[in-house]
Amino acid sequence: MQKEGTVKFFNIEKGFGFISQTNDRSDVFVHSSGLIDEIRENDQVSFDIEEGKKGLTAVNVKII
Repeated sequence: MQKEGTVKFFNIEKGFGFISQTNDRSDVFVHSSGLIDEIRENDQVSFDIEEGKKGLTAVNVKII
């Protein structure tokens, strides 16, 4: 199920950041390997969540 949120932080050089989920405001880790579109802070995005090595990770991230 696709979730939606706002990019809270994204470091292009390091390739990771966090997305604040719209439904409950909890933050989800995002890595550049999970991006469909290039993202920047404050972009509205949709994404799926998968269990990563260190917890929940956003994947299939695209701008909406």
